[in-house]
Amino acid sequence: MAEPEIDVRERLVDILLEKVADERFPSTTTLDLIESLLRPDEVPVYAQVLLRQVRSEPYPSLAMLRRIAALTN
Repeated sequence: MAEPEIDVRERLVDILLEKVADERFPSTTTLDLIESLLRPDEVPVYAQVLLRQVRSEPYPSLAMLRRIAALTN
């Protein structure tokens, strides 16, 4: 039986999104990497992860807010 092919890019994005969701202050390097790998159809999922981060902080960072705003373009 042949091994099913995996989409390495998709799997990497999934893993990184899980890490970002679990971290209080995700690294900009990780966020930049995710953004460089995202396909347009994955942007809403990424936006939801970032919005949860912002919602959980009493004073979210301006950098995170700008990152989310940039996704609307």
